[in-house]
Amino acid sequence: MARSTTMQRFARWHIWLGWLAGFPILMWTVTGLFMAARPIGEVRGEHLLARPAAVDTGALVIPPRLGTVKDMSLAEQADGPVWIVTQTDGARYRYSARDGTVLGPVTKDEARAIADRAYIGTARLEGVTYFPGDVAPSDLRQPIDSWQARFSDGTHLYIADVTGEVVAVRTGFWRAYDFMWGLHIMDLKTRENAHHAILLIFASISVIGALLGCILMFRRRKARVKAS
Repeated sequence: MARSTTMQRFARWHIWLGWLAGFPILMWTVTGLFMAARPIGEVRGEHLLARPAAVDTGALVIPPRLGTVKDMSLAEQADGPVWIVTQTDGARYRYSARDGTVLGPVTKDEARAIADRAYIGTARLEGVTYFPGDVAPSDLRQPIDSWQARFSDGTHLYIADVTGEVVAVRTGFWRAYDFMWGLHIMDLKTRENAHHAILLIFASISVIGALLGCILMFRRRKARVKAS
């Protein structure tokens, strides 16, 4: 009798927890299916970017008096090869690899040339817009000064104003994916925080409800055996 009472109590809890967790479980399943529908490389727009161009190192000049640096890399840009230098304090600069001089911020025409060179899709470039770091577009996800290159297929290329690097590719599907990710982790504001009370509470409720369901399956199975 005690076992039957316990199982009945578990059944009631399972029903109430099912009401609480039903919608989040459905949402997690739908958003997870959506995010798994395409390869992550396609979501990130990797197929739309040209491979890094080879650089002729025969006549390269290393910038003088750099001091101690954290990182230094070579890249081919629209106007020729450049050094991308990261200082120990995190500041980043670019230098001409032809004469070693420091280069200024990216101009609008240069941003357009970089976008044309980097994008290998079939859409046309509709325009470029400068955004300071404190008002960076939400899909950039980085508080840096940048140029946004907009293509007719909904793709956005973001070019760092200081270094001329393509720092992000955002397709229309990426933005839909990003929204689904926000729903999945229950954080539509920043879409980055997967550790918060609401998510943990509903996940815990779902786990408890699933465990109770597993226990009740054995109860129903035994009941069918006795009935036969």
